[in-house]
Amino acid sequence: MTTISAAGIGSGLDVDDIVTKLMAVEQRPLTTLQTQATALDSKISAFGTITSQLASLSDAVTKLAAAATWDAKSVSSSNPTAASATVTGSAAASSFSLEVSQLARAQSVASSAVAAGSGFGAGTLTIQTGSWAGASPALTAGSAAAVSVTVEEGDSLSTIAGKINSAGAGVTATILKDLSGERLLLRSSGTGEAAGFRVQAADDSAATGRSLAALSFDDPAAGTGMAANPVQYGLNAKATLNGVAISSAGNVLADTVPGLTLTLSQVTTAPVEISVATDTGSQTAAVNAFVKAYNAMNEMLNAATRYDSTTKTGALLQGDATTTGLQTAMRSLVGALSGGSGALQRLSDLGISIAKAGAGNLEVDATRLATALKDPAAVGRFFNAAAPADGSASAATGFATRMSAFLQGAIGSGGMLAAKTASLTSQKTANGKSQDRLSDRLTLVEASMRKQYTALDTRMSSLTALNTYITQQIAQWNKDS
Repeated sequence: MTTISAAGIGSGLDVDDIVTKLMAVEQRPLTTLQTQATALDSKISAFGTITSQLASLSDAVTKLAAAATWDAKSVSSSNPTAASATVTGSAAASSFSLEVSQLARAQSVASSAVAAGSGFGAGTLTIQTGSWAGASPALTAGSAAAVSVTVEEGDSLSTIAGKINSAGAGVTATILKDLSGERLLLRSSGTGEAAGFRVQAADDSAATGRSLAALSFDDPAAGTGMAANPVQYGLNAKATLNGVAISSAGNVLADTVPGLTLTLSQVTTAPVEISVATDTGSQTAAVNAFVKAYNAMNEMLNAATRYDSTTKTGALLQGDATTTGLQTAMRSLVGALSGGSGALQRLSDLGISIAKAGAGNLEVDATRLATALKDPAAVGRFFNAAAPADGSASAATGFATRMSAFLQGAIGSGGMLAAKTASLTSQKTANGKSQDRLSDRLTLVEASMRKQYTALDTRMSSLTALNTYITQQIAQWNKDS
């Protein structure tokens, strides 16, 4: 028979409650370790956030340190529908007048209509690219070799077009369908006079289908084959820039003006004025992006190190030497002299200063910044003056160059934040091992306590039963006497 027992029933002792309360005392060191582990996790996360914030600031500072930022140009067109321009390199501030008399185009020819699905006889189409010239146009072959396309007996126009497209002959083939039937359209892959082409047709001796001569374009003056239909020859783009004639195989002129790409879209009826100027908009945006990133970093560090005098509690990193040291160094960099010989010596000379309200935040005086940017080269020297040959970031180095070096040292793999995070991670690992050891000890302590109090409960239960028996016996003796 199974015996059912419960601690405390016989003795009146609440063994579970006693053990639970004693273990609560024993577990206080474990609770302390768990609290420390939570704090370590929070600090590791906080330093990860600081690293991310400093990386964003570093990106903004890198933009300020880039020479391209201060060489940036913007370009405008008085008639962008006809001609536009984009900055693609180091362009000089200038303006010029552009007139377009002809746009570049591709050569295009079409065959006469044939019934849909009609088959052609076997043979070969030979396609040669080059330039057409002369009153009775003749093709001067280009450098590319002629390409032969083999036509099988019964091939339709669609099949032939597919073979031409697969041949890489410098032309593209399309099928046009209308009420008259199907037509083969051929167009040169590129534009310009040198992108012309001819098509020579040769039927096999045993061919029985429609002759491939209908698809030839070899002697435009004869008006046979595809020459029987309107022909569009390839043309070069023609324009004048400040009165100087220019010609191009395409409508995009990448090398005509250094640092600019011109796009011709329409023949003009009046000159188009193209103006290249310093891109103060992007330069102002770069400065504002730096100030925004710096303020975000500063506000985060302020919040992480704040002390609340009302509640007498400090924030997570209040008093942390790494954090306060970082904050001090950043503020020192912001207020430092450039050490150069120019008129711009401090950020404040550009209109960037510490805000009166904002606990270290920066603010921008737009008017002063705009005035400074009238000489973008001087602003560029303030920010990106090169570091000394020994690689140190001396006082004479540009502001952005010095700050970039500092930030990279802080967030790099061997920087102070990486070292701090590694230290906290090591502490977290040691804490976890301590918790494991303490948990194992507490398990043994609890088992020992339960064993002891269970034995005490059993002993007291036995004594209680003996006491009851003796009491009953004495009562019986008294009654008998």
